Amino acid sequence: MYAVIKTGGKQYRVQKGDVLRIEKLDAEVGKKVTFDNVLMLGEGADIKVGTDVAKANVSAVVTDEGRGKKVIVFKKHRRKNYRLTQGHRQDYTQVEITKVAATGGAAKAAPKAEVKSEAKTASKAAPKAKAAPKTKAAAKSAAKPAAKKTAAKAKKASEE
Repeated sequence: MYAVIKTGGKQYRVQKGDVLRIEKLDAEVGKKVTFDNVLMLGEGADIKVGTDVAKANVSAVVTDEGRGKKVIVFKKHRRKNYRLTQGHRQDYTQVEITKVAATGGAAKAAPKAEVKSEAKTASKAAPKAKAAPKTKAAAKSAAKPAAKKTAAKAKKASEE
């Protein structure tokens, strides 16, 4: 069985025994980590996504930590005597996948969804009332356009 997990802003397709280099995690070498953000589970033609994998998780063991190869960033503006060289080494955590489980883990996801749906229905049920003008001047200015329209209609009717 394989799974697609999301960690460090990236998605990885993993199965038991895989070794990955992922973004730096706050875990020591030898510690067990669990990835609850599973996007897809599959085995052959049997693929599950969405709410079917809400309780799935992937377990792994941290095997190494380190820094990747140096990446050179070179910037230049020709004929302007501008040259800038920068280097960057990304930190990583190396993990080995030990288990892909279809259940267990994020059991709290379902109640949160229910609370959100109740809040949405409550807001739809109560219609929004128009705010009353704060001052008398605001009330008069709000009433003036309506009075002008009725006066114009009356004038038009009298001309006909």
